[in-house]
Amino acid sequence: MAGGTDHVASEQLVMNTATVRSYQAKPGQVEQKWWLVNADGKVAGRLASEIAVILMGKHRPTYTPHVDTGDYIVVVNAEKIVLTGKKWDQKEYTWTTQYPGLKKENARTRFERKPEMILIEAVRRMLPKNKLAYKMLEKLKVYTGDQHPHQAQDPQPKELAKKVPREKKEEKAKVSSRSKK
Repeated sequence: MAGGTDHVASEQLVMNTATVRSYQAKPGQVEQKWWLVNADGKVAGRLASEIAVILMGKHRPTYTPHVDTGDYIVVVNAEKIVLTGKKWDQKEYTWTTQYPGLKKENARTRFERKPEMILIEAVRRMLPKNKLAYKMLEKLKVYTGDQHPHQAQDPQPKELAKKVPREKKEEKAKVSSRSKK
C-alpha cells in the first residue's frame, strides 16, 4: 500500500507545477504610446533598426508576435539623415512597373525626389514579411522639416541611434583638440 500512495503524491506534484502560463497580449489590450524622433545627423540603418523594434513592440515585456503591440513613431527632419560610405551612389532601389524590365534609382536621386522614402523603405525591409507588417508600417509617420501634424497626440521625445557617424567623430576630435590648445 505504501508504494501506491507515493505514486499518487508524485503525480499531484507534477500536476501542480504545470499550471504556469505565458502571457499573451490580445488585440487592443496594450496601450500604444506616441514617440517623437529627430533624424538630424542620424545614420539611416541604425535609426531604422531601432524604429522597427519599437513598431513591432519588441521593446516591451508583453511582446506577442501575432498581435500589434508596438507604438506610434513620428520622425522629423528626415532630409538631414546620413548614409555612410559610398551608399549615396552605390545603393540602388529597384521596383517593377508590371511592364518588361525594372526601374532603378540610386539613393541620391531618391533622396532628391522624396527624402522620407529612404527611411520608410529601410524600416519596411526590417519588419516581418506578413499582413501585420503593413499595420505596423502605418504607425510610422515621417516628415521633412521639424513640423508635424500630430501635436494632439502629444508625442514624447525619444533619442534613438545615439552612435555618431565617423565623419562627425572626426569633426568633434578636431574641435576638442583646438580647444585644448
